[in-house]
Amino acid sequence: MGDLLKVGEDQVRQSYRFKVYGRVQGVFFRQSTREFALQNGIDGWVCNCDDATVEGQAQGAPAALEALRLWLHRGPARAQVVRVEWQATEQAQDGVGFEIRR
Repeated sequence: MGDLLKVGEDQVRQSYRFKVYGRVQGVFFRQSTREFALQNGIDGWVCNCDDATVEGQAQGAPAALEALRLWLHRGPARAQVVRVEWQATEQAQDGVGFEIRR
């Protein structure tokens, strides 16, 4: 699992970087990822890459991040996900929301 990050006395947050391969650009993948993240209390960002992948960073409660990881394997209806890389990282910043970059 990712590094455990203490937020409060009873709340633990983790942080992960992800990269999604397949037909993931031009199918509202970034927008759908942001919507899923905001609905589940996840902070971070997502962007399109020059190699036709989508990458991002997410931080939040372990259960919410596991739900995001599973969702990334499906993506929005028009996406065709081939592979997802998911790696624990250091936490970036608390409470930043979830933004679409580029």
